[in-house]
Amino acid sequence: MEVVYITIGVSIIVAVLFFIAFIKSVKSGQYDDTYTPSVRMLFDDELVIEEKSENKTPKSTKN
Repeated sequence: MEVVYITIGVSIIVAVLFFIAFIKSVKSGQYDDTYTPSVRMLFDDELVIEEKSENKTPKSTKN
């Protein structure tokens, strides 16, 4: 039965530590911008296509 009390105590300590880490990350502004990553995902393919088309154009011509 003592193991149950130790397990509960340890789990509460771990939960409090994770809660403190979460509060610190929120206060530091880690979760402020939720819009830009979703928009960036939509335009990633266009950037790759543009890079590929730039690589296909000849950069130097022989005279």
